[in-house]
Amino acid sequence: MSDTTRVLFDAPGPKARMRYRIMAVIGALVILGLLYVVYGRLEEKGQLTAARWDWILDGSAWTNYLLPGIWDTLRAAAISIVLSMVLALVLAMARMSDVAPLRWLASVVVEFFRAVPVLIMMLFMFWFLVHRGWFPDSLNPMIGVVFGLTMYNSAVLCEVIRNGVASLPAGQREAGLSIGLSPAQVRRTILIPQSLTAMLPTLVSQIIVITKDTALGYLILYPELVTRARQLGSAESATLPAYVVAAVLFILINYTLSKIAEAVENRQRRRNRSAGKVGDANEPPPVAPAIVPSGGGHGGFGG
Repeated sequence: MSDTTRVLFDAPGPKARMRYRIMAVIGALVILGLLYVVYGRLEEKGQLTAARWDWILDGSAWTNYLLPGIWDTLRAAAISIVLSMVLALVLAMARMSDVAPLRWLASVVVEFFRAVPVLIMMLFMFWFLVHRGWFPDSLNPMIGVVFGLTMYNSAVLCEVIRNGVASLPAGQREAGLSIGLSPAQVRRTILIPQSLTAMLPTLVSQIIVITKDTALGYLILYPELVTRARQLGSAESATLPAYVVAAVLFILINYTLSKIAEAVENRQRRRNRSAGKVGDANEPPPVAPAIVPSGGGHGGFGG
C-alpha cells in the first residue's frame, strides 16, 4: 500500500478484513434471496413462459418497434451532441472573455441550465410548442427532447472545456501572447483546441449520458426506445419482456460507446507518451564535442 493511501486511511487488520468478508457474504446472500423472490413472483404470474418471449424471433417486432426506437434514440442523441458542442464552445469562450458583462451573462446561463432538471426543460419546450402550434405535432416531442438535452449538456460541456483550458501549462498562453496574439485569439487558436484534445475521453463519456437521457422523452411521447418497448409490450401482451429487451439494447449501445471512450483515451495516452519521448522541454540541448586539432599537442596554445 502506498504512503498516500496510508495517509488517507489505516490499512485494515486481520479482524477488519474478516469482518469485510462476512459483510460481503451476507450482502451476496441477501441479493440472491431477493432475486429468488422476484423469480418466484414472475414465474407465478406467467411472465417467464416461452409464449411471453417468442416475439423476439418475430422480425416484425424489430422492424416495427425496436429498430425504429433505436434509430429515434440515436438521432435525438446525435443532434443534441452536435448542438451541445457548438453551444458549449460559445459559452466557454464567453465565460473566459475579458469583457466582464459577457462573462457574467455566460456564467448565469451556465449555472441556470446546470441547475434545472433535464426533464423540466423537455416538458417546458414540449408544452410551449404544443400551445404555439409552430411545428407539426409529430415534431414537437423531438424538439423538446433535443432542447432539454442540448441546454443541459452544453452547460456541462462548457465547464469541461473551461477546466481543460485551466489545466494547460501557463506557458501555452504566454507563448501565444509573446507572438502578438490577443488573449481571445490565444484562447480560440491555442488553448481551446488543446483542451478539447486533453478532455476528449470526458467528452465522449458525456455522449453516453446524452444517449441514456433520451429515455426521458418517454414522458413527452417521443418515440424513442422505451416508448417503442411500451408499444410493443401492449401489442404482444408482454410488457415486462419488452422492457427487458429495451434495457439490454440500451446496455449494448452504452457499452459500445464506453469502449469507444476507452479506445480514445488509450490512443491519447499513447500519443502523449510518444510525444514526450520525442523531446523533453526540461532537457538541455546537446553540446557539440570539442574539436581537437591534429598534430598532437603542437597547435593552439602549445608551448
